[in-house]
Amino acid sequence: MTANRRFRSVTRIGPVQVGTSYESRGREKHTAACTAPRCGFSADYDSRAAAELAARTHRCSVR
Repeated sequence: MTANRRFRSVTRIGPVQVGTSYESRGREKHTAACTAPRCGFSADYDSRAAAELAARTHRCSVR
């Protein structure tokens, strides 16, 4: 099942985009997702700082 999310305050750190949205229970979630082709990295975090740290330290294995 896919989640249709409306992201706000989206920033880009290298190839990774970090955005904030609300989950189905109304809690705020922060998502970091890599936009490089064939990378597939994405993760949800409870804090914006954790999502930005993941974006800064992410290294794509696809070259």
